[in-house]
Amino acid sequence: MASTTSTATYGNADRSLQVHTINGSVEFHVPLGYESTLGRLPQAADAPFNSFATQHKPTCLPDTRVDLLHKIQSWADGTDERCVFWLSGLAGTGKSTIARTIARRYHDSKCLAASFFFSRGGGEVGHAGKFVTSIALQLARNVPALKQRISDAVVERDDIASQSLRDQWHHLVLGPLSKLNDRDCPASLVLVVDALDECDSNENIRIIVQLLAEAPSPTRVRLRVLLTSRPEVPIRHGFCEMPDSKHQDIVLHNIPRSIVDQDIALFLQHNLQLIARECYLDAGWPGVEIVTQLAQSASGLFIWAATACRFICEGLFADERLRILLAGSVSSNPVGPEEQLTKMYLTVLQTSIRHGYNAQEMTVYYSTLRLILGSIVALTSPLPVGSLSALLRVPKHKVDQMLRDLHAILDIPDDQSRPIRLHHPSFRDFLLDKGRCSDNSFWVDEKSTHEKLASCCLELMSGQSGLRQNMCSLVGPGALRSEINDGAVASSLLLELQYACRYWIRHLVQSQQHVVDKDTTHLFLQKHFLHWLEAMSLMRESSRCVHLLDSLQALAGPSVSIVQSFLHDAKRFVLRFQSILADAPLQIYCSALVFAPERSLIRQNFVDQVPETVNMLSMKEVDWDACRSTLEGHSDWITAVAFSPDGQLVASASHDKTVRLWEAATGTCRSTLEGHSDWITAVAFSPDGQLDQWVLRNQQRFLWLPSESRTSQTAVYTNVVCLGLSSGRVVLLKVL
Repeated sequence: MASTTSTATYGNADRSLQVHTINGSVEFHVPLGYESTLGRLPQAADAPFNSFATQHKPTCLPDTRVDLLHKIQSWADGTDERCVFWLSGLAGTGKSTIARTIARRYHDSKCLAASFFFSRGGGEVGHAGKFVTSIALQLARNVPALKQRISDAVVERDDIASQSLRDQWHHLVLGPLSKLNDRDCPASLVLVVDALDECDSNENIRIIVQLLAEAPSPTRVRLRVLLTSRPEVPIRHGFCEMPDSKHQDIVLHNIPRSIVDQDIALFLQHNLQLIARECYLDAGWPGVEIVTQLAQSASGLFIWAATACRFICEGLFADERLRILLAGSVSSNPVGPEEQLTKMYLTVLQTSIRHGYNAQEMTVYYSTLRLILGSIVALTSPLPVGSLSALLRVPKHKVDQMLRDLHAILDIPDDQSRPIRLHHPSFRDFLLDKGRCSDNSFWVDEKSTHEKLASCCLELMSGQSGLRQNMCSLVGPGALRSEINDGAVASSLLLELQYACRYWIRHLVQSQQHVVDKDTTHLFLQKHFLHWLEAMSLMRESSRCVHLLDSLQALAGPSVSIVQSFLHDAKRFVLRFQSILADAPLQIYCSALVFAPERSLIRQNFVDQVPETVNMLSMKEVDWDACRSTLEGHSDWITAVAFSPDGQLVASASHDKTVRLWEAATGTCRSTLEGHSDWITAVAFSPDGQLDQWVLRNQQRFLWLPSESRTSQTAVYTNVVCLGLSSGRVVLLKVL
């Protein structure tokens, strides 16, 4: 009998599973799952409310914030068309704790879309670079019906992570959400965005506020956005531009003080009871009257109460620590919340100082303490104690000694591979404000601290354990970055060295120091510029190099200076070879140097670093030509290009039916505009640079013209479009 084959197909959450039976043998054909596709999206690991790094952060205690939490939940579960709930308040009023509580409740009920908790100086959660992609990844994992849709979106636009926030939001979030139906997920999904004011870019803050107001169609899933922040200007302006029908808001520090004091008293009572048990104190310690006094001293700030409890807990004698707090809270004149928090931070710092040192030792002690504390609050991304010690060149045991009594204000993990963090950003505000930090022994000069950190970064990168050629000991110059194990990179570039490479220019900019000929920065560049490019490539950060060099050029002296000429040439070098830098780190020393013009300062300076196996050619190209960079991305020939009025952007139209927006300075593609049904004949900017208009071959995108009226040229002035038609006619159109 001839062999027979039977086939059965079974649906599952990821792909169909086909089972083929041939003469008793079974073959399983399982296509690649979605996880590998979703893994292409960069994620900020510390962004979710329940990340490992923030797992010990508190939620609201039972019977506290009852009315407020009920109001937020009623909005989230209701049919109110206002899709954004803005919870604003002064530092320390409990915004993040409320946000975590809401995130936890909706996570447990399977109705949490995603959460992103910003943190200034928190590395990936201190900026918006991974904001949308992190939310998209969480959506894919929290809402099973979205996994395939978001995965398909990544496949469709494999460069989406490098596009604008707006493009990412529309393509990875709103697009997939709009395709859901009532059976796919709950009627409402809640997105929690905490501490938006701690994002490092005001421009990105405004964009995020705008994007969050763009909810999917109300006939589909309702996306509810809980946003918390201080009432900073960029956020207030963002909400002023948003229709009232889109948002509602509550100001925490405007809630009646009696309600807040009652909640703070419950918080204090709960934590002080735990301390009493740990310290074998009486069950009723310290008593209702003391708890009430402490609650009043908090002046409506939960961070004051939390810091007070940590301060009491970490002391050898809880009673003595409590007495110190009570003595400091007594004042003949009423003081505001900020003043009370200032007194608390000064109390913690002053109590941490060990006595018994002579005057000279105390001077050194305070200087070292300011360096350590100043660095912790000024770091762009937090570091573990060992990495901080290596960066600052302060022995680790000294760092441990300085910080051992500061657990009330610093989150110092027992696991020393984890970074040191601030319990609350208000401590940074206090420490850097000379008017508030009245004890000069502790006040940190922000500019001087950034200058010191920049110097430490340069010294570390230039030292024996710093940068060198072929950091990862790769076998050959043809090794691709995609083939290099991330573990090998991590073991070759320790955390402190990675930090130095990423952020030394940022600290230099923050210090407002000028770069001049033959200074430390210039000497570093002359010796280690290519090594730094290699390290940035290994860390997948090469796309930032042009922007960083722009920042350095702004700090450099006049154009006739040696260092300015070097930086100009360095930027041309990176622009010309940026694709090589990103793909093959060691080709910096091979093809990039070999094919650089003969008069290139980078080629001349680093000619000795070309491998012996490569012969330097006598190039026909003597100097840099007019081509600054090549913009790669279109898959067919270009039909039109245009500069924005300010010269910052270039728009290109192509036969591939797309329009791309590029940064003129770096050649980075900002966004790709798709969806056109035919190729595009022209592209133009309005004079204010805010509005892009396209004229398509079939006129679908912008306006419709009959086939005999194809345009050959266009011009835009305000809302008037001039079309030059292939028939020889000129048409003026006013766009309403």
